[in-house]
Amino acid sequence: MIRPILTEIWIFLIPFAAYALFVVMSRANVLHSSSWPLHVVGRLAIGALLLVIVSLILLAHFSGAPPGSTYTPAHIENGKLVPGSEK
Repeated sequence: MIRPILTEIWIFLIPFAAYALFVVMSRANVLHSSSWPLHVVGRLAIGALLLVIVSLILLAHFSGAPPGSTYTPAHIENGKLVPGSEK
């Protein structure tokens, strides 16, 4: 459960990292408050939230088993390990 949460946190941070890289490349001070005006931070936050929402929708829509399938977990059959499968 921690991996999807960390993935979404990293996706949220992408716009901020891209802007910080832009500030560094423009030879401005990244930690100076004039490099991070409130309207820019607001737009970055909105963009980050949109990225997270889109990623969650894509994750819900395109991941997992196809509709109507049944997952058979891994088990031991005749002394051999049989991997899990979808039927």
